[in-house]
Amino acid sequence: MIDPSPYAGPLVVTLLYVALYYWFQTRLIFLKARLTREYKERGEKFDRYFGADREMLAGDRVQLNTLEHMPVFLVLLWLHAAFVDPTSATGAGVLYLVARVAYPFAMGSRMGRGPRGAILLATVPGYGAITWLLGGLVWVLVV
Repeated sequence: MIDPSPYAGPLVVTLLYVALYYWFQTRLIFLKARLTREYKERGEKFDRYFGADREMLAGDRVQLNTLEHMPVFLVLLWLHAAFVDPTSATGAGVLYLVARVAYPFAMGSRMGRGPRGAILLATVPGYGAITWLLGGLVWVLVV
């Protein structure tokens, strides 16, 4: 059995990321239920996929963006932890988690016609963490 103690940081980051993903998923379920109820009260039909409700679009974007980045982030986190340094992987992972938590706030509750400038406050640190994890692996391979 592998001693998990050196990998406690990446383990915690992984569990928190999965919990965050399911938190966003749960928020989406409640958002859909609320919007369905509100549309019904107004005598309108709620169409999640073709109705283009801006609040639903923002909720979907948050959840789907988290899902889209999950494989890349988790693979790089664990490869970096195994082949470079678990502490460095943990630091980058925590930065990425903070950026991911900030994403819905930066996105706003409604999607507009284009991305808000505030979204950069969440995406730039996130991409920085991904670059750090990838860069460490490339460095190990080259040197």
